[in-house]
Amino acid sequence: MPGIAATRLAAFLSLLVAGIFTFCETASAMPAFARDYGVSCNVCHAAYPRLNDFGQRFAGDMNFRMANWRDHTVQTGDETLALAKALPLAARMQGFVQARDAESVDPVSGEVVADSSLDFQAPYLIKLLSSAPLTDNISYYFYMIFAEKGANTEVIVEDAWFSYDDLFNSGVGLQLGQFQVSDLMFPREVRMTFQDFMAYRFAGITYDRGVLFGRGFGPVDVSLGLVNGNGITQNYNVTSPGYRRPDHLFDNDTGKSIFGRLGTTLGPASVGLFGLSGEQANATGPAGQESGDRDTDKVVLGIDASGRIADKWYWFGQFLWNSWDGFLDPAIDYQWTAGFAGVDYVHSDKWVFSALLNISDAGDLADTDTVYEGIDMQTLTLGASYYFMRNVKGVLELNVDFLNEEAQSGLYWTGHLSKENYLLVGIDAAF
Repeated sequence: MPGIAATRLAAFLSLLVAGIFTFCETASAMPAFARDYGVSCNVCHAAYPRLNDFGQRFAGDMNFRMANWRDHTVQTGDETLALAKALPLAARMQGFVQARDAESVDPVSGEVVADSSLDFQAPYLIKLLSSAPLTDNISYYFYMIFAEKGANTEVIVEDAWFSYDDLFNSGVGLQLGQFQVSDLMFPREVRMTFQDFMAYRFAGITYDRGVLFGRGFGPVDVSLGLVNGNGITQNYNVTSPGYRRPDHLFDNDTGKSIFGRLGTTLGPASVGLFGLSGEQANATGPAGQESGDRDTDKVVLGIDASGRIADKWYWFGQFLWNSWDGFLDPAIDYQWTAGFAGVDYVHSDKWVFSALLNISDAGDLADTDTVYEGIDMQTLTLGASYYFMRNVKGVLELNVDFLNEEAQSGLYWTGHLSKENYLLVGIDAAF
């Protein structure tokens, strides 16, 4: 397996070094920008939170700054100090009512631990965001979640990074911190639907800690990054030499995941090729719910495409091929696929309609009597957003599950035991 992994990595690197680097657009809705620069949300958003072309440039090439950004700083008389006149803060809040079919089933006992056909999910999310330029080249962006999915006792930091847009006058951009690997393709934070881009979550290419380099050259954009490869849920205590010198590691080994994307424009469409090579802990224990102490090779390859028709229709699609070598059984290389496709129709300033198709095939993970059988997915999500204001919208969303329910088989309760249909209505506001 190490030889195979090295070959894959070499091929991947040779593909990446053939191009140049570009940044991804990661920012969610940021009313702080509108407040600071005195502009409407529609300068950057086709419909909150979806970015328009200028919004993508503002979050990418412009590194979260207007040309006159220094005019909005405190005039101290010191040219080497740039402080925003007001602390750049924004908030986002969501509240929903959801009618749902799905049940939460304990995979070991088969006990139904949660089953509510009508659920008041308010607040579903409370988020504090901040971003601002610090110098002519350096900006920062972070947000923290004070409540998500009812977890009112937790404060979670998700995006948190610094960016430098012209490293050593080379035209190379750098991003250092905590971000989503999948932002290179389609940032989850700016999607129109409540339903997620599930292929990214299944593949484990969402939040991680690392560095990303980017530059564009002509019609080709290339990004190359390095992350810990273990997500953001763990840290490890370290005792440094000497007396009472605690430290912390975010990763317990030097093995990292390398990833990147080649992107270009073909006619009216933007297309990209994505690749990641790294390691992950094997799955073990009842129904595969525990992490083992054996590192296994992980490869993700993908293709994405997106485009716009006039100023009304925005379409996008993603396909991922995954290889998890020895993930369950050391002698078996598990392969599976996933993807999604969607369209957003900006009918007017008041109405936006969305459709999202999630399709995943568990492949070699099917019939393993583990929770990874749940990668199988076939859903269609239809949504309508009504904008009371640019930054306040009502949401109506219907999710239809096309997979048949499966009875329990094997030792554990895994697989598609219940349907995932839901109807959701609520409010989403940023201020």
